[in-house]
Amino acid sequence: MSRTLVRDLSEHLDETVTVHGWIDTLRLQRRMQFVVLRDHTGRVQLVHPRADDPIEAAFEQVTVESAVRITGKVVANTAVRLGGLELRPERVEILSLAEPGLPIDAHTGPDRRLDWRFLDLRRPERRLVLDVQTTVEQAMRAVTAAEGFTELHTPKLMGTASESGAEVFTVDYFGRPAYLAQSPQFHKQMAIAAGIDKVFEIGPVFRAEPSYTSRHATEFTGVDAELAWIDGVEDVMAFEERLLRAVLADVRAVHGATIAELLGVEVTVPERPFPRITMADALTRLRAGGWDPAGLRVDLDPEGERALSALIAAETGHEFVFVTHFPAGIRPFYHLRPDDDPTVTESFDLLWKGVEITTGAQREHRHDRLLAQLREKGLDPAPLASYLDCFRYGTPPHGGLGLGLGRLLMLLLDLPSIRDAMFLFRGPHRLTP
Repeated sequence: MSRTLVRDLSEHLDETVTVHGWIDTLRLQRRMQFVVLRDHTGRVQLVHPRADDPIEAAFEQVTVESAVRITGKVVANTAVRLGGLELRPERVEILSLAEPGLPIDAHTGPDRRLDWRFLDLRRPERRLVLDVQTTVEQAMRAVTAAEGFTELHTPKLMGTASESGAEVFTVDYFGRPAYLAQSPQFHKQMAIAAGIDKVFEIGPVFRAEPSYTSRHATEFTGVDAELAWIDGVEDVMAFEERLLRAVLADVRAVHGATIAELLGVEVTVPERPFPRITMADALTRLRAGGWDPAGLRVDLDPEGERALSALIAAETGHEFVFVTHFPAGIRPFYHLRPDDDPTVTESFDLLWKGVEITTGAQREHRHDRLLAQLREKGLDPAPLASYLDCFRYGTPPHGGLGLGLGRLLMLLLDLPSIRDAMFLFRGPHRLTP
């Protein structure tokens, strides 16, 4: 039995079709039965005059969120708000009867909604997030493929803690400790050393941070890219501009109308180039406006990120801003430091609507300098021997970025929390469902 999706019913006026979905609402009146069926593409009203027949009996038995299969005739009705048509049922099959009394509704708080995430995702505005995510990833792969990237799948089990060893999850690996990867950073750079000019990955990232903010998760999807033979970090920022512009253009084309209808959000495609400001300039301007009155901060906190984005938006009308040249003391040992000012790094954060979504940099590709910077940070080179070996035999200048997919979706769709921007959220107190 072929299935017709709700969004395609207008193509079958006066035809008999079969639809599958869930019971959205029931209005069982004395003479008429009005039922709304919902599938993942939309909703349709079913109308049945009571006739003491099997259809009437089925609608009296069925409950909201029951899974059903309904065969009926598609009829135009301009009075119906749901697409100007309705379905006159000829056969009703209850495939799976939902228990009466749903555990969540439209007014349920976020934690309980996460407990019943499979029901929560049946709501079109929740499901939309995953549809948009699919388009975002497809657009990213299209851009990287067109620019000659090789997609990798790097290990998520590591024998040594990545980078500093902080904020990692330790697991038992056949009697010895292993660590869940914080980032594919070292493996991306290994690929560059292997002669793969451009590498790209969309994959899981793990952070053992006891953070309870609206933008943090202990497991999330990272988007990582690394480019070899660059002239400078500007090449990396320009690549991200091309990537995000293509992503937002595709989302607008495919989902713009639905996003506006369900979420009241307009998708804007940014102009290139994005504004840029050095960290030193950002700190000076923010302090002049009253942020950090003691002048003790060397990095931006969330309040500073919001204030800086508002300032740049007021001046340029742009929602994005690159913050560049972070101090060497707050960046990883592998970020390159310019010869004319080794106190800073050739690195950047990208802020969107006041939230950091990307960290990137040109990497230090010379073994001696890398080793010196590592020791300056007080790190032991021994656990990083296999990483450092990648720079002993001619590694090209390179740089890259890491972007949080959940944060991108959260800001794109104006969601209140990253919890709503992923299929199943993981945080310090959540390991289920």
